[in-house]
Amino acid sequence: MIVIPYVLVVMLLIPGLTLADDLAVDKVYHPYVQPMEREVEWRMVAADGDHLQRLGIGQSLNDRIFVEGYLLAAEEGDTFRLEGYELETRIQLSEQGEYAVDWGMIVELEKAHQEDEWELATALLMEKQWGRWVGAANLWLEYEWGDEVKDEFETAMAVQTRYRLSPAFEPAIEFYGGENTRALGPVAMGDVRFGAGKKLHWESGVLVGLSKKTPDTILRLLAEYEF
Repeated sequence: MIVIPYVLVVMLLIPGLTLADDLAVDKVYHPYVQPMEREVEWRMVAADGDHLQRLGIGQSLNDRIFVEGYLLAAEEGDTFRLEGYELETRIQLSEQGEYAVDWGMIVELEKAHQEDEWELATALLMEKQWGRWVGAANLWLEYEWGDEVKDEFETAMAVQTRYRLSPAFEPAIEFYGGENTRALGPVAMGDVRFGAGKKLHWESGVLVGLSKKTPDTILRLLAEYEF
């Protein structure tokens, strides 16, 4: 049942593994899609005085496919600017509980705002529940191309283990890996319900850098309003 720790150990120990550029901390995706789901999402990652923010609007097309579009913005000191655009499609591959591990996948296409720079990324989403514990892993394969970037494939990963204490509060531990990132730390999340089909999902975490290339402290915040 403990699938996630094995994935983490393999990714950490394989020599010469190339992981994604820049700060790989973002969020951990889950492989589930709810029919007729709509959401407005905001999330932010802050480190070393820089803030990367995303604002997205999404909707499920059916009980298997969810599509969301994002605006990406960066804040460096007193400067706040639009960085790019992103289109994301999440696909639920198996029914919850159908197999020992629940499966999904995600595909993202990102375009820089002013530069001719692109990124295409896809991830395998895995989740396993045992009692009140839930483990999730995202394994990414990314390709970048454009005028000012080197055309190359990269990989990345995100791992989360959380405890379902109550719907309003679930403590978790997350790990993120990237070429310039090894980060681990506690995260808290929960849901605030406003009625049938309406809720606010929140996440807040502080991760600690485990390598010289990773910032010492990374803050990540997320808020999703589902309706």
